[in-house]
Amino acid sequence: MDEVRRAGAVARLGRPRLHLRATTSTNDRARALAQAGAPHGTLVTAAEQSAGRGRQGRTWSAPPGHALLLSIVLRDPPTLLPLAAALAVAGVAGSHAQIKWPNDVLVDGRKIAGILAEGRPQDGWVVLGIGLNVALRIQDLPPELRDTAGTLGLTPADLEPTLDRLLAALERALALDAPALLDAYRDRDALRDREVSWAGSRGRAAGIDGEGRLIVELPEGGRTALNAGEVHLERS
Repeated sequence: MDEVRRAGAVARLGRPRLHLRATTSTNDRARALAQAGAPHGTLVTAAEQSAGRGRQGRTWSAPPGHALLLSIVLRDPPTLLPLAAALAVAGVAGSHAQIKWPNDVLVDGRKIAGILAEGRPQDGWVVLGIGLNVALRIQDLPPELRDTAGTLGLTPADLEPTLDRLLAALERALALDAPALLDAYRDRDALRDREVSWAGSRGRAAGIDGEGRLIVELPEGGRTALNAGEVHLERS
């Protein structure tokens, strides 16, 4: 019964929709709508945002009209929402896209999207924000991002079709049960068997466990499970 309810709920993603020429942050607008009682699936999009946020307090920068900037209100969100969102974005990017735990989507080693979930889970809702570089040119980004940011390499005319594909991919990802979601996620794991570092520690990534945590083998022996935080891929 729960699976039937969940499958029916995710089918409403993208309606109603509020599109803005410019805003500070689509997440801010979506949060206000969620607090006012907006239904599951409510979508906020913008051509430009001046204060887009990413994980770890970062900003998300993109030239106007060249990236998908969107936030979705999700009622009763799943625990593995950040992983599901990354899987959906990777599906849109193509079979070569990989995921750097927990939700950095990479194409040719470059990050093509920012994903941020925030809200009030205790009140039964979360806002999922996604910024996806659809049509930008790397040279149009700030200099500090040109070595790490990536793009799908499409045109501004592809923004709406890509949005449709992303919403459909997110619906599919949210409809998966946890084991199926994690299996699909593991197939795109960019860190598996790679040397990583975090918070002053180092180790070798050993995959994703049944709770969506990153398992790391430690140099002195044993393993640890990371729930959250910034993990850096060590260059060989």
